[in-house]
Amino acid sequence: MHRLAAWVLSIFPLLAQLPPGVSPDLRFEVASVKLAHGDPYTSWVRPSTGYERYEAVNCPISLMLQVAFRIRAEQIVGIPGWLDSQRFDMQAKAEKPSTADELHVMLVNMLVDRMHLKYHREKRDMQMYALVVSKEGAKLVRRESAAGDTWVDLHGHNLQTKMQGINARMDFLAFRLAEELDRPVVDMTGLKGTYDFEVNYTRELPHNFPEGGKLNGEEPDTSGPALFAALKQQIGLELKAEKGPVDVIVIDGAEKLHED
Repeated sequence: MHRLAAWVLSIFPLLAQLPPGVSPDLRFEVASVKLAHGDPYTSWVRPSTGYERYEAVNCPISLMLQVAFRIRAEQIVGIPGWLDSQRFDMQAKAEKPSTADELHVMLVNMLVDRMHLKYHREKRDMQMYALVVSKEGAKLVRRESAAGDTWVDLHGHNLQTKMQGINARMDFLAFRLAEELDRPVVDMTGLKGTYDFEVNYTRELPHNFPEGGKLNGEEPDTSGPALFAALKQQIGLELKAEKGPVDVIVIDGAEKLHED
C-alpha cells in the first residue's frame, strides 16, 4: 500500500459537499510535473508548510486520484495500467495560501486539464465497514467553527499508535480508518460538523510475523486495545462489517500525463 500523508486527505466535491466558500473551479497558478527518478519505495503527495504549494514525489497518478477523491485503490474502476506504473514529481503553487480542501480541488482540475480525465460516480455493493455511533453514544465534542485546516495524523512506536484528528469531519475519519484496514469505511454516524479527537490503539502484528521475532530490535508491544475496541471505548464509535453501497469512481477516459 502506498504511504499517504494523512494531512493531505480531504474532500473532493464529487464525493461530498465542499465546505462553504470553496469553489470547484480553483486552479494552481503554476504547476510543474516531471517523470520521477528517485527512490521507488517512497511515494507521497502533500501540501507544503504554509499551504501555498503542493508537492508530490515519485507519485503515480493513481495515488493522486486516491488522495483527491479520498478513496481506496479498489474504489477506482477502469483505471489504465499506466496510471499506476508511471510516476511523477510535482511542484505546484497556488495564487495564495489555501486550505487543504482548496488544494485538492486544484489538483483534480490540473489532472482534468492536462490528462483530459473523464470519469463518473457510481455506488457499487462491496464488502465494507460501516462507521456508526455506539449504543452508549459518541464521546466527541463538536467544534463551534469548522474554520481552519483539517487533518487526521498517525503517530506510533512499535505497535502502539495514536490517531489524532484536528478539525476533522467524520467522513475524513472514515477514510483514514480505511487506510488502516482491509476495505472501505463508510461514514454512517450522522454526525455533522468537525471534531478534535484522539484514539490510542495497538496495531496487529505483520502477516506471517515469526514467533519470537522483534520489531526494529524490540519485543512487540501488544498491550492496549485493538483499533475496533479503542474506537468504541475512547470516542464512542463502532465499525461494523457488512456488504453495502460504496462510492466508486469509474474512469471513462484519460490521456497520458507528459512531463513539462
